[in-house]
Amino acid sequence: MSRGRTRLLRAAVTRLLSSLLVLWAAVTVVFVLSRASGDPVALLLPDDASADQVTQMKQTLGLDRPLPLQYLDFLGGLIHLDLGDSLVYKEPVTSLIIERIPATALLAATALLITVVVSFLAGSIGAMRRGTALDRVVMSGVLVGQSTPAFWVGILLVLLFGVTLRVLPAAGYGTPAHLILPATTLAIFSVAVVSRLLRSSLIEVMGQDHVRTARAKGASEARVLMGHSLRNASMPVITVLGLELGSLLGGAILTEQIFNWPGIGRLTIDAISARDFPLVQGTVVLFAVTFIVVNLLVDLSYAIIDPRVRSHA
Repeated sequence: MSRGRTRLLRAAVTRLLSSLLVLWAAVTVVFVLSRASGDPVALLLPDDASADQVTQMKQTLGLDRPLPLQYLDFLGGLIHLDLGDSLVYKEPVTSLIIERIPATALLAATALLITVVVSFLAGSIGAMRRGTALDRVVMSGVLVGQSTPAFWVGILLVLLFGVTLRVLPAAGYGTPAHLILPATTLAIFSVAVVSRLLRSSLIEVMGQDHVRTARAKGASEARVLMGHSLRNASMPVITVLGLELGSLLGGAILTEQIFNWPGIGRLTIDAISARDFPLVQGTVVLFAVTFIVVNLLVDLSYAIIDPRVRSHA
């Protein structure tokens, strides 16, 4: 194994260990905060429940045990991929999450695709037509998208396309048409962030010597963009795309609630409202693991895109 690969492997192991530490911190925080939110037994039993019924319910759910023991049980189950049973649904948390993953994955993947395509077009136009009226129009639209809250955008899209024009479903799940409004709502902020960053990166790269040399040799603007500029400008963009994927998953919580989308986000809101500790912990663990894995893959992808990273890893 070469020295560069050894360094890269060592860096990957170090990054993995630090990711496990972050995951432990995340699950510990959610365990503490979920317990601090209140007693779920009060929501599970009727208002006229007796003290004996409350005590029996706590014993059944294991909530009468000291918090350190509950925490150790939680960590032990997590190691064995056992997240416990939902207090409300009376089903394994893992099964409930697996049922909802496809809907959220579809929504996030579609939003990410929209982000990549629209950001590439907007960022490239802004860089190649810098200072023109077209650049100002595109960047103004991007700025509006970055400044507008996603929930407000979602409500406007529902009112316009779902209520007034009636060309798209206002809510629900099951057909490609149901996906358009929530995916667009989820992608708008990410499109704005990535577009502005890509434009700035391309402007910087397109001013370098190798790009001027390519132009001097008669290369077309498309060749300059695709062959000489985009790859070198992609490093910071990939970092932000990784972060935005985590943000898309987090943003899905609110978006799924607006559009009645049956994914992990809506399940999380329901679990928080019902103080369903195991289910809240399970969904947060899923979000944390996804965020950590994406960022780890982003770090490792640097070595594939830029050989200089491999040699200095």
